Amino acid sequence: MTTESWLTKFPEMERASLVAIRKGLDNAYRDFSRSWGESIEAVFDPLLMFLVWLEKLLLTSPWWLVLAAIVALVYGASRSWRLSLGVVVAFLLIGYFGMWENTMRTMSIITVCTLLSIALGVPIGIAMARSDRARSVITPILDIMQTMPAFVYLIPVVMLLGIGKVPGVIAVVIYAIPPVIRLTNLGIRLVDKEVLEAAAAYGATPWQRLAGVQLPLAMPTIMAGINQTIMMALSMVVIASMIGVKGLGQPVLKSITNQYFTMGLFNGLAIVALAITFDRVSQAYARRTQRHLKGGNDA
Repeated sequence: MTTESWLTKFPEMERASLVAIRKGLDNAYRDFSRSWGESIEAVFDPLLMFLVWLEKLLLTSPWWLVLAAIVALVYGASRSWRLSLGVVVAFLLIGYFGMWENTMRTMSIITVCTLLSIALGVPIGIAMARSDRARSVITPILDIMQTMPAFVYLIPVVMLLGIGKVPGVIAVVIYAIPPVIRLTNLGIRLVDKEVLEAAAAYGATPWQRLAGVQLPLAMPTIMAGINQTIMMALSMVVIASMIGVKGLGQPVLKSITNQYFTMGLFNGLAIVALAITFDRVSQAYARRTQRHLKGGNDA
């Protein structure tokens, strides 16, 4: 039986009830957003203030000072002069082709989204690792978050908070946070039970075992989750530009609608440069952490 024939035989009353349910849910969410939208938006005011402050800081500071700070952070995390030189070349090319301001805007929102994802994701991952019941509840939610099309996130967020930076941050965090949650849970669960038993035998409290044993040993896995979160956040840059988030995504979106091949290519390459920078730095930091735990050095 085809879909059309099945629909024609479907009772009219039941189809009408389904339409009524959809309309009821739509109206309920619309009323909720109208009643509570301003109150919920006020909750995110500190986040908006921090994002605006960071963006202004990157845009108003001299370019050479921003570049020096970025290179210092890169070298401090990776201890690699080669990677630091590559970052210098990439950002000089970004500035030469006139994409510096959009790159700084993108860096600010990715930084805020990453920090927010870590602040929320690591505790949730710890809760999943410590409780099978919590894992059974949270895992299906993460499955939905990872399989739901990214555009779907924009609908309720925009209806609730409108157009702007905060809705973009929320949409990016929802899309990008699952990897850090999953890999935090996995990293803590993979810690050797004998090590935990030895710590308990020395009188360590559960908090001391978590902070002094489990998290340090799970750090390489957690860093892999943070790395994936950053990559997924960068992949949302273009989609977030559809709801007013300024940055490298807007020129890419404009190039799609107006068929500007060069504009799309250059801004896309700038996003790639940011992705490679974040990826290499986080991987280098994870390797250094692992060597430190094994008693090596940073040289």
